[in-house]
Amino acid sequence: MTRLEEIAVKIDRLYKLMEKEGLDAVYLKRQDDFSWITAGGRNYVGLGEMGNCGILVTSDNAYAVTNTVEAKRMKDEEKLCEFCSDIKIYPWYDAKEEAVIVKKLAGSDHIGADYGASFAEKNIAVEVKDLRASLTESEIERYRELGYLASLALEETASRLRPGNTEYDSVSIMSGILAENGMEMASMMCASDDRINLYRHPVPTMRRIEKRVQLGGNFRKYGLTVCMSRFVHFERVSEELERQYLVNQQIDLAIMEATRPGRLLSQVLSDARRIYAEYGYPEEFEKHHQGGPTGYAARDYRVDFTHNIPVAENQAFCWNPSITGTKSEDTILIRKEGFEFITGPVIFPSRDVAVNGHIYRRATPLLKHQSIE
Repeated sequence: MTRLEEIAVKIDRLYKLMEKEGLDAVYLKRQDDFSWITAGGRNYVGLGEMGNCGILVTSDNAYAVTNTVEAKRMKDEEKLCEFCSDIKIYPWYDAKEEAVIVKKLAGSDHIGADYGASFAEKNIAVEVKDLRASLTESEIERYRELGYLASLALEETASRLRPGNTEYDSVSIMSGILAENGMEMASMMCASDDRINLYRHPVPTMRRIEKRVQLGGNFRKYGLTVCMSRFVHFERVSEELERQYLVNQQIDLAIMEATRPGRLLSQVLSDARRIYAEYGYPEEFEKHHQGGPTGYAARDYRVDFTHNIPVAENQAFCWNPSITGTKSEDTILIRKEGFEFITGPVIFPSRDVAVNGHIYRRATPLLKHQSIE
């Protein structure tokens, strides 16, 4: 599937949304939605929610709307003229002109936007999020590439750490590897020693690593995002902790197996609560969100029991079940016949983990107590 073929599929999805919602045009300006509609483009200077260029889709055309600062790059590097009939430009000092341009091009007040735009009749951010849930085959190809490169980057970062490094050293190493491969760091977490047990979202500090470290985060390329976590030990792993790592992965895999096309996210979450209890850790379910669908955002939803949204075929997920002191986290793609790992062990040690009669290959902690240089 070419870029233009992929974009055509997405515009067709937008047409169906417009018909359903009674809209004459939709305007997409969020960073994630822009990357989606442009097949991997970037409309931003810094990572965040909103970008500096929007795509307006009408019943018979598509337009780019941006300011004088961004227009040339949108044309030259993002190649928006390949599928947009024109790039409309407003002065960088007059943001109000953007609304004037959008309304004139739409020729109607029935406009949907993916943010709270003053000119929009309806905020369709949630609806567009659901439109992009099912990845096209060309997106899946890019996603697999990202998954491999990001897995390798995180594991290479972990393998370079030594006792005495700070948690921020992991960010420094990871940033360099990501940049070398055209990737971005949407978030990075690192906890050493007792901080692993204390915090579910451990932002890095200047704390020096002593005995073990947990690394994880969300990493992006082509607008797509994957997430994962890995552990490194500089001393032997106790039998109790080794068992906990295994059980944590079994819980994770059981939740992955419960994530099937057509099932509601709330149903999968109910299964997750039950699975925690079946493995002997009912209280741990309450201590951290369990993750959810991903793709063009770190999480489209941190799934809770109000999310009565069906799982889509070819939708990406990153569940992140944790037990105090351990965590299991990799990105998967929900296929018709099961699920596919998008991230997974590349240079890290791994093992076969059995769940419900199925065998899966999962990363294990990197043990460096005998190999510290």
